[in-house]
Amino acid sequence: MTAKVSVSKEQIVQEIKGVPEEYLPNLLQIVRLFRESVALKPAEASFRKGWEEALAGDTLPVSELWESIDAE
Repeated sequence: MTAKVSVSKEQIVQEIKGVPEEYLPNLLQIVRLFRESVALKPAEASFRKGWEEALAGDTLPVSELWESIDAE
């Protein structure tokens, strides 16, 4: 796994080196947005959001929650 990560990091660095200087601020924004979208939110924030959704009535019946999951 470490070798794959190192190769990926090196490829990312090489790609960044090829980006014109004036576009680096935009690239930085893209990278930050990506990181935020894939990072797990703290449990408290996740619970708070779920609680707010529940209070607002933004819920589904339990029977519907499992519909798209393949049962074996």
